[in-house]
Amino acid sequence: MTIDTKMRSSLKKAGITEAMKAELDALALQAMDAQFEADRTQAVVNSITEKYNNFQNYLALTDSMRTQALTNKNTINELVQSALNLQINSSIAFDNVLQADQEMKSLASQITNVMNKLVYSAEIINKLSNLVIRKKASNPLISDDLISLFKSAGYEVNNAVSLTLISFQSVFAAQASAIKSEQALALEYLQAKELLKVLTGLTLEEMPDDGAIPVSKTDKSLYALLHCMYDTATANYETAIIALDAITRQLNMARARLNRSQIKLKSLQAGLAAANAAVLAS
Repeated sequence: MTIDTKMRSSLKKAGITEAMKAELDALALQAMDAQFEADRTQAVVNSITEKYNNFQNYLALTDSMRTQALTNKNTINELVQSALNLQINSSIAFDNVLQADQEMKSLASQITNVMNKLVYSAEIINKLSNLVIRKKASNPLISDDLISLFKSAGYEVNNAVSLTLISFQSVFAAQASAIKSEQALALEYLQAKELLKVLTGLTLEEMPDDGAIPVSKTDKSLYALLHCMYDTATANYETAIIALDAITRQLNMARARLNRSQIKLKSLQAGLAAANAAVLAS
């Protein structure tokens, strides 16, 4: 009796037919295949999940860099506007100070003219007063009120001269202050001009009328560099969002396949267990 014949004989004694054994073997093989597919799908899910977590971290990093780049961009915009305002305002103030200086020079000339006339008037009044006093000595009929009038006029003229001198001093002080202001404003204007050139690479005359400063990647100004950095950071952030969205779809598909594989595996395992139980029961 051959070995195959002996195995068939023992199966018949155990009440297990060849058909039942073949069915059990087929179920076991299907369960093994399902287990392999579930394990393979789980490995894919694990790999994509790790990649998904990495891209989430990358997205957070690019978002942080984009936010910082936006802050830098807004800061340089404010600095450029401040430099523009400073240069424009210092230019206007400088012109106003020059005009005021010219007006003060004109005023000083007028005050000088008035003072000359007052001094001349004072000399005439003093001469007339002395003449009246001498005449009074020889002619008592000359009114004392006339003498008092000349004295009062002399006092008023001298007082006017004194006040005019004070005005003259004020004008000279104002001119000295204007000269200092001119120097300070001229320096401020030059510094603002240099600052604007450093920030944008442009002068006030080269600035666009609409205020939209052109940005080029070949431009080495601080304004251009920070604006390009923001554009790059924004592009990186948008790319990270697209990539994360694609990976999310991949992960969802892999999880769906894993779920189907696990359901199939559990179904086959349950079928195999039921078949084995049926065989044992027979």
